[in-house]
Amino acid sequence: MRAAVGALAAASAVAALCACGSGAPKDPGSEPPIGAVRQARIRARYFQLRRGVMPRILDHANLYAADSAGDLSPRVRSYRPLVYVPNSQSNSVYEIDQRTYRVVRRFRTGVLPQHVTPSWDLHRLWVLNDGGNSLTPIDPRTGHQGRRIQVRDPYNMYFTPDGRYAMVVAELLSRLDFRDARTMRLHRSLHVRCLGIDHMDFTANGRYALASCEFAGELVVIDVKRQRVARTIRLRPGVSPQDVKLSPDGRVFYVADQRAGGVWLVHARGFRPFGLVPTGVGAHGLYASRDGRFLYVTNRAEGSISVISFRTRRPVRKWRIPGGGSPDMGGVSADGRVLWLTGRWNAEVYAIDTRTGRLIRRIRVGRGPHGLCVYPQPGRYSLGHTGILR
Repeated sequence: MRAAVGALAAASAVAALCACGSGAPKDPGSEPPIGAVRQARIRARYFQLRRGVMPRILDHANLYAADSAGDLSPRVRSYRPLVYVPNSQSNSVYEIDQRTYRVVRRFRTGVLPQHVTPSWDLHRLWVLNDGGNSLTPIDPRTGHQGRRIQVRDPYNMYFTPDGRYAMVVAELLSRLDFRDARTMRLHRSLHVRCLGIDHMDFTANGRYALASCEFAGELVVIDVKRQRVARTIRLRPGVSPQDVKLSPDGRVFYVADQRAGGVWLVHARGFRPFGLVPTGVGAHGLYASRDGRFLYVTNRAEGSISVISFRTRRPVRKWRIPGGGSPDMGGVSADGRVLWLTGRWNAEVYAIDTRTGRLIRRIRVGRGPHGLCVYPQPGRYSLGHTGILR
């Protein structure tokens, strides 16, 4: 949801904010990691990625096998560990050192930066200046920005799994722009009857993407190869689907819904919804743990994070931000120990211990922080957003 809409909801959300919860998921040994893959096997695949070719699935039981803690690609190991925070209402990006929890740099961007997105080949970060109709490239080796590239309405951005095209989500224009992933030259615009198209994730084979329609209470299935809408899925009146995440086994899509106060379950093969898992008021962002066991759900309007077990598809814990907050978008540190989230309505960033749910640090940033990017992250290639890596 855009900053303006979020600001209107802030007042009603304050009453829901409450004190800190306790605990992490029960005994870590009670749910063994699924689909473990030898590190040597993973590393061998890093050098077999070719643009235009769908990368091979390493482990069908765990699509995030290459995202395990500390397993950084050789391409990104030398990058400085930073958190890049786009401040939508301040037209800026703040860089936070992950080791010291301090803001180490600030720079201006175009108007209304929404997300910071890693490129498919991991060599570049893109700041999506939605209101400024531009992209600001960042060199993750140095953290410095480059010259802006003009792109219409870049609210969000994803990449086709073969790395050939960037899929720029032009929310206001109700379309997906397929652009060359390197040059950002427009290839084709796909107009969708989807009011508020926002977030998406891809099926295991990369053939389809499931995208949310925030203001229509719908989901759309995109045929990635043919670059067309394959199906529209109606949820129910009055709901507002947000972030989308595929389960590690590739069988189920999880779709956060801020009005339904939970996460929809959608079959990844037939694209049929089959349940709603209650989490909290304003369910918004979805992030997988580094071991592929848990899904972190940000409940923005009540200042909490729900932890869902991928095995049982049920919540196992809820962490509350002390003194309240508005956890929105973010990502997990490379070692899997810290969940970084923006406080959308509070001009702050939260660093949360994934073992205990304890708030490690609350960091002041600019106004309207949105889709921050934790970088570098483990993985072979990026599918976009704030870091969907596989």
